[in-house]
Parts: sequence; structure tokens; C-alpha cells
Amino acid sequence: MPPVSIASILDNENYEQQRAIIRQRVLKVKQARRIHLGDDLTFLFENPETVRYQVQEMLRVESISDPNQIQQELFTYNRLLGGPGELGCTLMIEIIDEAERREKLTQWTDLLSYLYVLLPDQSRVYAFFDDCEIVQGQLAAVQFVKFNTEGISPIAVGSDHSTLMLETWLTPQQQAAFASDLNMASQPTHPSASYPFPKAGYGLKPYGL
Repeated sequence: MPPVSIASILDNENYEQQRAIIRQRVLKVKQARRIHLGDDLTFLFENPETVRYQVQEMLRVESISDPNQIQQELFTYNRLLGGPGELGCTLMIEIIDEAERREKLTQWTDLLSYLYVLLPDQSRVYAFFDDCEIVQGQLAAVQFVKFNTEGISPIAVGSDHSTLMLETWLTPQQQAAFASDLNMASQPTHPSASYPFPKAGYGLKPYGL
């Protein structure tokens, strides 16, 4: 997908004035790209509009206006986007009970290797990732993964981990959203294809999710 450019970023004053309208629009974009897998996992598949919104929210919260700092943040957040034929997403593990969360995150240190998207021919494309962040023997609750579908829009998202055997079928609206994003990602000169993955806790925070 084409990366978000600094030319498309509003200054904080203008963003504040337009924030309510932008937020309403982006929430609709996210709704079609937010996939729940069971009660505990939420995948937010990213596109330029969701990334731009996160950057704008971060600039607003941190009161950043320096162009060099903005460019650095764009470089970081653009890493969320898939390259040609890929879908990139933020994975959030959302477990309210502390004891249950600790137990599952300890069990799931290898979870990312078992996450997949299902293609129309029933083949599975497993997630790839730079590093699975482990904190004190537990999987971090926010991870960043990508799926190389070679431009084919998936029909389901799933896990075949021994403790989490689940599959969520995508709605027609979700499939159409993914097809649109993959069409953008098919551009061969997409710069983010060579970006390393971002890491939670290393300069990237999921704002406005």
C-alpha cells in the first residue's frame, strides 16, 4: 500500500478542528477491517487511512509539530502497512481478568506462528513477523504481523494453535475492504515492502484503536 506522506498530515490546529469528522470516517474504515477471533484476539488490518489517523492522534497527544519528528513517526507507523500482495495488521490480545491474561500469554508465546488467513481455495497463509515480543516469559499483548496472500483477498482469519482452534469468516463488506487494500498493495514500488517490522514498546504506540 502507498505509505502515508507528510504532505497528507494536518497540523495539530487544523486536525483538532476536523477531528470529529475524521474520527467518524476512520471508525467506519476500521469497522470493516477489525476482525475478532474468539473472545480474546482482535486483528486490526491497516491501510493508509488507519495509519494516518494513528499518526495524527499521536501528534495531537504528544504535541509534535517539528517536521523532522513527524517524518520519523511516519517512517515508524508506515511499517504497519503490507507490501505488494500483503496485508499488515495490529494484533491485540484483550483479556480483562489479570490471572487469565497472565496464564494465556504464558501459553501463547508461540501463538503468532499459528495465525493464518484462509483463501478462497481453502489454502492457509500463515502470519510472518520480524520478532515475537516476549516480556517476562509472556507474549506481549500487542503484536504486529503480516500475511502474504499474493494479492488474493482472504475469506477467513484463524488460529490452529493447540489451545486456540478458531476461525472467523469474513463478511462480504470485510472481503471487499481487503480486496481494495490489496489492490493498493499491488503497486510494485511500495516503499514499506523493505521496512523492518515495528515493535511494541520501541517507539510505536497504537493510538486511536
